[in-house]
Amino acid sequence: MSGRKETVLDLAKFVDKGVQVKLTGGRQVTGTLKGYDQLLNLVLDEAVEFLRDPDDPLKTTDQTRSLGLIVCRGTAVMLVSPTDGTDEIANPFLQPDGA
Repeated sequence: MSGRKETVLDLAKFVDKGVQVKLTGGRQVTGTLKGYDQLLNLVLDEAVEFLRDPDDPLKTTDQTRSLGLIVCRGTAVMLVSPTDGTDEIANPFLQPDGA
């Protein structure tokens, strides 16, 4: 065993590409990944936060807030996914009104 710790994720393939980051507490931001370290601290440029519904904090709304250049602390990062190849689909489990 070497004394050097390595990160579990290989984020090198996402540098200078769009990523979606979900944070502890329900916040969700997208932006261009500019850098990271072994503690999973992320630097995002042109970051946009998706605001949550004031009545139900678990739901995100279509409203956004531009943040610019931000640093996401590694302890708060829950999920990192690319924005390319991600698309919203209709709910396949939604029952038709006539059924």
